[in-house]
Amino acid sequence: MAEQFTEQEKKILLQFCTNVDKDIFALKNLPEAIKGALFSRYSRSPKGLRRLLLDEFILDKQSGFDEIVTFQVNEKAADLKTAIKKAQDFYDRILDGYGDDSVGELGGAHVACENVSMIATKELQHARIGGSPLEKSTRYIYFDQKVNGKYLFCEEPAIMDSEFRKEYLELMNFLFDTYAELKEPMQQFIEHKNPLEGFMFFDTTTKTERKYSEMADEKARKRFGIAYRSSAKAKVCDVLRYILPTATITNVGIFGNGRFFQELLTKLYSHEAREMQAIAAEMHEELNHLIPSFIRRAGPNPYYMAKRDETRKAAGELLRGIAAEAASPVELVDYDRDAEIKLFAAMMYPHSNLPLKQLREKAESLSATEKQKLLDAYISGRKQRRDKPYRALENVYYTFDILGDYGMYRDLQRHRILTQERQLLTADNGFTVPPEIVEAGFEDKFMACMQKAARLYYRIAGKHPLEAQYVLPMAYRIRWYMKMNLREAFHFTELRSVQQGHQAYRAVAQQMFRKIQEVHPQLAKYMTYVDMTESYQLERLAAEVRKEEKKALREHPTGHQLQEY
Repeated sequence: MAEQFTEQEKKILLQFCTNVDKDIFALKNLPEAIKGALFSRYSRSPKGLRRLLLDEFILDKQSGFDEIVTFQVNEKAADLKTAIKKAQDFYDRILDGYGDDSVGELGGAHVACENVSMIATKELQHARIGGSPLEKSTRYIYFDQKVNGKYLFCEEPAIMDSEFRKEYLELMNFLFDTYAELKEPMQQFIEHKNPLEGFMFFDTTTKTERKYSEMADEKARKRFGIAYRSSAKAKVCDVLRYILPTATITNVGIFGNGRFFQELLTKLYSHEAREMQAIAAEMHEELNHLIPSFIRRAGPNPYYMAKRDETRKAAGELLRGIAAEAASPVELVDYDRDAEIKLFAAMMYPHSNLPLKQLREKAESLSATEKQKLLDAYISGRKQRRDKPYRALENVYYTFDILGDYGMYRDLQRHRILTQERQLLTADNGFTVPPEIVEAGFEDKFMACMQKAARLYYRIAGKHPLEAQYVLPMAYRIRWYMKMNLREAFHFTELRSVQQGHQAYRAVAQQMFRKIQEVHPQLAKYMTYVDMTESYQLERLAAEVRKEEKKALREHPTGHQLQEY
């Protein structure tokens, strides 16, 4: 399903992409600044990476691409081939001589994975160290497009080869038809519920907060109108993504070092799902063009596969017949009871020459006043959430068990500095109904999608439990646990509770904060940037206004006043 290009476009693209006719390819001959900007734009564009590179970088005269990248086809091709051969010979000698896997961290690549399912993206993003993924957003892009008359969903191989093929295709088209059908009426509902005229904005003429309807500055009205429409669209996407099946295909850009890619390829090769195995083979082929020495050991790992199968069997025998008990969406399952001793000792450690054991003994004898003084010295005075406390906080741990819709899980799973593991997506945990669906009068259509999907899920799950996940919409709930230290808890709860965040995961971040507050109130009070506001109108509006304000300031640096929202 790779995008088609003209012969001239192919000639240009082959200087910067490893292929022009496959869904998985890598970038080459581009400065890091261009690759970073390109991947950043990628997550918010409906275009494929190659088309984006052409339209908004190479062919856009204002991008400055020609000044940054001077390309001459023949000379560049020869130079690149020679450089890769020399680099491969060098790294092969290092690897053969020392066998140190860390050498693989000295080289890396940007890889685009296009037309992969949302199920597959979670496997691509599961690794924690050495790679940085960025995925096409369900929040800024509508997913009702068709290519060659077909909606963009994964034709999962095992299902397509089974007796469920026809029903699967019918369900996918039904879900996407409903998504497309509700797009315009949901947009009208959101705008009617949150009229632009009633929002307050900073009027640069009067230097006061005024309703949009009362503003006289036409340039400001235009900026705020653009911000409003963008935030309204984001809200529509937030609501309708609950209907999208996890089989929806999307794009993911990944930058990683060689060690990261070798382990990622090995895990994908060892996966049970055929889509993951196919991704591994294609990615391996493309990375061989760029970092062959670093990924030469990648392949199916018999140990991984055997342990997975043996543990599944053992757990199944131990848990047979046990029904799931009721649980709240966010459970604090475990936490450090001796957090203060660990924390205070770690705070003092780099500023002393005493053994850690002795410092912990000292921490036990501290008075309340001494503890407060040390805490204030170490954490207080943060001016913004990006002011991160030091590493002593990494000695205190919390384990949360979470039950939330798959759309929310997709957002929260990408956090790196924590331990998390998920269960299979199943219809057993029910689904989330967005309140806007009910308020707008579309509950019957929504419920029809959920019920139709559940019926087919249970039929497929009896024979293909792994592949059955593909049929469920993102409204269905998945269970996963997250174990994080206090430092990560600061970052997680403050970031994921911000106004522009999706309401579903904002609620999770807020509940996690409350759980920490219950057991460690003295520590939680320093988490000052957790936004506990229950809900906002058009959550993205403030962020979109800020974006338009910055744009106006760039265009007219002396004639515009940038405001905080």
